[in-house]
Amino acid sequence: MSARTASPPPPARADLVADAALTLLAERGMRGLTHRAVDEAAGLPQGSTSNLARTRQALLELAVRRLADREARVLGLDEMPDPRHGLDSLVDALALSAHRALTRNRELTLARYELALEATRRPELRAHFDAAGARFREQLGALVTAMGSADPARHVLSLVAWADGLMFSCVAGTFHAEVPGLEEVRAGLREILDGMLDG
Repeated sequence: MSARTASPPPPARADLVADAALTLLAERGMRGLTHRAVDEAAGLPQGSTSNLARTRQALLELAVRRLADREARVLGLDEMPDPRHGLDSLVDALALSAHRALTRNRELTLARYELALEATRRPELRAHFDAAGARFREQLGALVTAMGSADPARHVLSLVAWADGLMFSCVAGTFHAEVPGLEEVRAGLREILDGMLDG
């Protein structure tokens, strides 16, 4: 393998800034997110973040867009099995997605909760946050519909609420020191989906 193809290209500056912002949100919370702090965390010259996102709102929107891209990869929504392969394969895939968010991607999950709370206070950010989450809800809706759901909208709400509750409890809540294993997550999902798709 040549040196030219041995390493991936460096991330675009916008991605570098957004990734640094997400890290800061997870580590320091919303109050720790400043343009200067992002420059430092990203290893960029002072003023670089301001050149990309002049206002705080613009910086938050940049972070939300990057969060959506990264979470889509963590959740593997484009890699979900064909529903015709049966419920077990869907449960396995969804459980693996949730477990990745709880373990290797805890920082990203924390950043999402910071942004979700900020969106409740900033209507202009709410629109961006909701749009980013719509893709996941739509794909989940298509999956449960293909599996025979009689009420896809309600079932998507129940699944998302279960997953959000699990992740919040295990990342920031009372179970933060008791992260469930993959098989436990799988068992919980199986119970929910069995109830939804039973007859």
